[in-house]
Amino acid sequence: MLVVDDSATVRRVLSRRLSQDPLIEVVGTAEDGLDALRKVKELRPDVITLDIEMPRLDGLATLERLMKTMPTRVVMVSSLTREGADATIKALELGAVDFIEKPMFGGRPAPHSVADTVSLKVREAAAARLPGLAPLSSLPIDDDDELYDGDGPRWLPKKIIFGASTGGPQALKTVLTALPADLGVPVIAVQHMPPGFTASLAERLNELCAVRVEEATTRSVMEPGKVLLAPGGFHLTLNKYGRVALNENEPECGVRPAINVTMESMVDSFGGEVVGVVLTGMGSDGTRGSGLIKAAGGRVLVESEETCVVWGMPRSVSEAGHADRVLPLQHVANAVVRECKVRQKIVSS
Repeated sequence: MLVVDDSATVRRVLSRRLSQDPLIEVVGTAEDGLDALRKVKELRPDVITLDIEMPRLDGLATLERLMKTMPTRVVMVSSLTREGADATIKALELGAVDFIEKPMFGGRPAPHSVADTVSLKVREAAAARLPGLAPLSSLPIDDDDELYDGDGPRWLPKKIIFGASTGGPQALKTVLTALPADLGVPVIAVQHMPPGFTASLAERLNELCAVRVEEATTRSVMEPGKVLLAPGGFHLTLNKYGRVALNENEPECGVRPAINVTMESMVDSFGGEVVGVVLTGMGSDGTRGSGLIKAAGGRVLVESEETCVVWGMPRSVSEAGHADRVLPLQHVANAVVRECKVRQKIVSS
């Protein structure tokens, strides 16, 4: 990997700590974007940690050039500010695999804990699929009759939940921008993110989508045509009236918000009237919740391996036997819409 940061202290500490991981070899460092582009061409690293705020050529401009000329797996290093959060969301749109909060020396979090987190992110990024490696145009297109024959769904989904982790912001953008404003059912989205970043993600998605997208608060209520995004650092639960509650209970699967927690509360409140959709991500969050949805009579869709940045969570759901359909990312939104419309047609007839 290559460490890119204008701070010599950050470069030195991260390089030293990451080199202690037996799976990671730090092949070099760079002090800004121009230096990074030269080093990438010379060293051909598998993964780069890339600071956002740098002189001469900042992280976003560096990332954009990199993805056009030498596509590489990138983990952004972001400051925990509103400007930093907005820039991070932009970086994920440009092709960064993931991000980590910038180390703060002499305060919290300590450099050691930050380096441990970056080490994990780097190892996850090394296994990630870069956008464009599997052209979407080459993937098979589902046939309506094959997907929805006489044995199709016999229930009316009243709530939809999307769960995602590594690679999720871009996957959510792809799916949510394809949903029509008249979908007719409320949507919850749970994206593994720390506090301070989900508000920027929700605002960006709201600019792009026909449906409304908002970061959930304790005053939020589920409504048709609206997507509520779980806030970073909080588990999101729902009661039978669709009212949101947030808590800081222990993480599940090492994360908060956890997809499992929200899925469980939706099943408790709405039974089988739920469609669960598990998108790209590392780990197994969403597996327990998908099992609960299936046991209650709901439906579960998962993203297929060929389009996942990391085929971890969808694979776990599929291998557990909970997936009704395994679909390429560009077909997920259409499948959700048809799941809803087919049942509505059955009910009206």
